[in-house]
Amino acid sequence: MPDEDHVDFALEGWRRERPDLNTAAKAVVQRLGRGARYVERSIEHVFDEFGLHPYEFYVLGVLRRSGKPYRMSPTQLARTLLLTAASVTHRVDRLEKAGLVRRIPDPDDRRGIFVELTPRGLGLVDRAIEAHAAAEEYAVSGLTPGEQKELARMLRKLLLTFGDTRPDRPK
Repeated sequence: MPDEDHVDFALEGWRRERPDLNTAAKAVVQRLGRGARYVERSIEHVFDEFGLHPYEFYVLGVLRRSGKPYRMSPTQLARTLLLTAASVTHRVDRLEKAGLVRRIPDPDDRRGIFVELTPRGLGLVDRAIEAHAAAEEYAVSGLTPGEQKELARMLRKLLLTFGDTRPDRPK
């Protein structure tokens, strides 16, 4: 396997043309961006296979992992998925039309609603998550299990610098 990637090539040019720039930071950020695009490409077939757009899959996944009764408020979905309320509404509209989720009234707040997986949505997300997990495993198969764990640790540290903490705990 070659020992230099596309980012090495780009950094070489920056070091030559702008030696004043911090190329260590560029190396990390560019590899994160390129890596994310490669990972997205390697798993997008899963979404196609199940007739979903990526963020529709993520909405279904967040509802599924929330546990029974597989429901959340639109505000909780927006916070968890880093989306605007309007984006959540759009995705929920599409998923509701497909019969994968339903909106139900919040029994404790007449103005509120919950978004809940339908049995059809539950079945679809359970099948899709297996294919998605297999694609994720393939995407990181070039790393040993120890390297995967170390990379996950470093990425967690980076996300925490942005304040990306658990939504179920106070900051």
